[in-house]
Amino acid sequence: MEPDLFTAAAEERQEKEPSSSPLAVRMRPRTLDEVVGQQHLLKPGSPLRRLVGEVASGPAGPSSVILWGPPGTGKTTLAYVVSKATNKRFVELSAITAGVKEVRAVIDGARRASGGYGKETVLFLDEIHRFSKAQQDSLLPAVENRWVTLIAATTENPYFSVISPLLSRSLLLTLEPLTDDDIRGLLKRALTDERGLNGAVTLPEDTEDHLLRIAGGDARRALTALEAAAGAALDKGETEIALTTLEETVDRAAVKYDRDGDQHYDVASALIKSIRGSDVDAALHYLARMIEAGEDPRFIARRLMISASEDIGLADPNALPIAVAAAQAVAMIGFPEAALTLSHATIALSLAPKSNSATTAIGAALDDVRKGLAGPVPPHLRDSHYKGATKLGHGQGYVYPHDVPEGIAAQQYAPDALKDREYYTPTRHGAEARYADAVEWTRKHLGRKRS
Repeated sequence: MEPDLFTAAAEERQEKEPSSSPLAVRMRPRTLDEVVGQQHLLKPGSPLRRLVGEVASGPAGPSSVILWGPPGTGKTTLAYVVSKATNKRFVELSAITAGVKEVRAVIDGARRASGGYGKETVLFLDEIHRFSKAQQDSLLPAVENRWVTLIAATTENPYFSVISPLLSRSLLLTLEPLTDDDIRGLLKRALTDERGLNGAVTLPEDTEDHLLRIAGGDARRALTALEAAAGAALDKGETEIALTTLEETVDRAAVKYDRDGDQHYDVASALIKSIRGSDVDAALHYLARMIEAGEDPRFIARRLMISASEDIGLADPNALPIAVAAAQAVAMIGFPEAALTLSHATIALSLAPKSNSATTAIGAALDDVRKGLAGPVPPHLRDSHYKGATKLGHGQGYVYPHDVPEGIAAQQYAPDALKDREYYTPTRHGAEARYADAVEWTRKHLGRKRS
């Protein structure tokens, strides 16, 4: 039997015994009009409405689509609605379990159905980002020739996880995180609908507010927590879900962070930018998200070491030693105690005075080198320790700085093409103020001309 989104047997059991399926499954919309949120994708004439046949195709058939969005925003739900509403043949595959063999079987079946019965096929492929390039390539002929209309779902950025030829042959539809109002409406429907809890329990405002916080924009998580809390309340003989019951049932909110996906980079970026912006509270929030998601503590420590030089530098010379010490400590102790060390370093870096002068200085120097501004090392600075170096003039005329007053030897150090170039522009933030004074003094004694 070819794969389907829900088998007939499961559907029959669900109708006879509604409680046999999770609340999140029972409350799946049956039509696009019941879908919560994502209204920007459900306008009249939209690709999804064309897929379910609400719009006559005419000479232009429905396009294949890639649904991209965070977990719990409705990707599978939309596919389920299409499977119920469309008059087309509907087949489901999961990239977790399927391979090229299964894809080819679906395509062969689609071609037979189209040629023999004039029946179009819609293929729902869940978690397409788990397919390799070769596996995704196997879809191209079917999509290009419209042997199947593809609905592919992914939680990862498709520009990184889906091959370009497939992207160019499909419409990319981005699902937005659900708002609190979206989740609130879904909860109210689940409480009263006969497919849901059918009025068995009520949800006070304070419990609802906490449930929204737990959900974090994830409809599936909201309904799963509601079902667990409702069961606990009914076991106590209560018809109202008290806040304490919800707290006892759902220990804490699951962190909305896939450390193997692009959120890994988004949260890491937000941590560094919060440190750079000196917002210690925001930095600690993102640090907590990374810790709770099971992020590798060594990765976090490496980011902190980079931040210490990139954004703080000499404004606080202690920032880098603190970050390096934190990295060493983290490597030795690991979680959970490493969380304390990472917090220590994050707070110190967030509250340190900021300077990116070290970053801009090396950037400017590298830019000149890449442009070819280098030139030979001045002869008096060249290595003179090997036999024959003196005959070549290496080291001749070099002034040893320790032999002159104040330890500054006024001689040319840079190549001719760069002798008056200044890369380091210190700020007067924090401890870097003394470096600003020092660089001004040394350049003056070196007899440097202002560039």
